[in-house]
Amino acid sequence: MFANLKQIFNNQNKDLRKRIYFTLACLFIFKLGTTIIVPGIDKDSLGTDNLGFLELINVMGGGAMEKFSIFSLGVMPYISASIIVQLLQMDIIPYFAELSKQGQVGRNKLNTITRYLGILLAFIQGAMYSLAFVQTSDKIMLLEYAAVLTAGTAFLLWIGDQITQKGIGNGISLIIMAGIIMTIPNMFVEVFNSVIKTGTVQETSLGIVTFIAFVLVYIAILIGVIFEETTERRIPVQYANKSTSVYGAVNNYIPFKLNSAGVIPVIFASAIISIPGIIAGVVKNDGFQIFVSKYLSFNTGTGFVLYVVCIILFAYFYTFLQVKPKELSENLQKNGGYIPGVRPGEETVNYISTVLKRITLVGAIFLAVIAGLPIVFGLFSNLPTSVSIGGTGVIIIVGVALETYKQLESQLVTRSYTRGRRRY
Repeated sequence: MFANLKQIFNNQNKDLRKRIYFTLACLFIFKLGTTIIVPGIDKDSLGTDNLGFLELINVMGGGAMEKFSIFSLGVMPYISASIIVQLLQMDIIPYFAELSKQGQVGRNKLNTITRYLGILLAFIQGAMYSLAFVQTSDKIMLLEYAAVLTAGTAFLLWIGDQITQKGIGNGISLIIMAGIIMTIPNMFVEVFNSVIKTGTVQETSLGIVTFIAFVLVYIAILIGVIFEETTERRIPVQYANKSTSVYGAVNNYIPFKLNSAGVIPVIFASAIISIPGIIAGVVKNDGFQIFVSKYLSFNTGTGFVLYVVCIILFAYFYTFLQVKPKELSENLQKNGGYIPGVRPGEETVNYISTVLKRITLVGAIFLAVIAGLPIVFGLFSNLPTSVSIGGTGVIIIVGVALETYKQLESQLVTRSYTRGRRRY
C-alpha cells in the first residue's frame, strides 16, 4: 500500500495525481453544498431536530437533511430509481428485459432512464420533505423548495459522473461514502455524551467501559468487512487448447467473491427501510408515525428483522444480476474452456448457480451480521438512532474505499506495464 502511495507522487504519474485532486475537489464541493440552506427557509422553524427513522438519509447525506441544505436528498433518489429499474429488468416489463440483453447500448439506455426516474423521484421526495419539515401553507413556496432540492440532486449526479470519468472510483459511491464520513466524528461525540455521565465513580467507569466496547465493535466491523471483501471462491478452469501437463499447465480459475454484490445490498435495504419513514413524515398521522417508529424502525425487533431479510434478498438479487451463470457457461464453451469433472452446457450452469447460491448465503448472512452489530449494541445501550445506523455507514465506507483502492492499484500497474514496454 505504501509503495503504491509512493508511486502516485512520482513525476511519471502526474495525470493520476490530477485525477485524485479532481476527486477531492468535487467531494469538497459536496461538503460545501451540505452547509448551504435552501433559500427562503427559516432554520429556527424547521422540524428536523429529531429525524428518527429518517436519520439514515441524513447520515448518507452528510447531515444535509438536518440542516435542510440544497443537498438534503443526496443521491438516494437515484439509488431508489436504480432499484426500480433493476427490478423491472426481471422480465416484469419486456422492454426493460430486452434492453438488459443489448450489451453496452442497452446499458446506456437503462442508465438514462434511471437518471430521469431519479430526478422525478427527487422532485416527489423534495415536495414530501418540504411539506413535512417546513412550517408554511404556501404551496408555491413548497414547490420552489422541492425544485431547489431536485436541482441539488441533479447537480450531485453530475458531480458523480465527473468523478467517474475524470477522477478515481465510482462517483456516486464516493459521494455516499463522503457523506457518511462527515457524520462519523459527531456520531462518536454523541456516543461519548450518551454513555459517559457525570455522577458516581461507578457510573463513570461503566460509561467508559461501554464506550470502549462500542469502539471495539466498530473495529470488528472494519476487520469483518475487509475479510468479506477480500475472500473469494476459486473454481478451476481448463482449456482444450492449452497444455495440462505438470510443467506446462496454467492455473486458470473463475474467482467468485464471498459477497459479489459488495455494499449494494446494504444501500438498497437501507433505502427500502427508509420509505415508510418518508411517508410517515409527510402524512403526519400520529397513528401511522407511532406504527412506523415501533415496528419499522432500525431500533425495533421487526424493523431489524426486515432490514436483515432485505440485505439477504438483495445480496442474492444483485449477485445473480451481476454474475449470470448461463452467460458465463456460454463464454467458457466458446473459448474452449470447461470446469474439470463438469460437463459443458446445462450441467455447468447448474454447477455455477449452486456455487453462487452457497457462497452468497454465507456472504449475505455475514454482511447482515456486520450491519446489525451496532443496531443490536444500540438496543442494549439505548444509543441514538444515528449511532445504530452508523454500522451500515462503516460497511459502505470500507466497501467503497476498497473498490477505489483496487481501481487505483490497477491503474498504477497498467502505467508501470506500459512504461516497461516502451523501454524495450
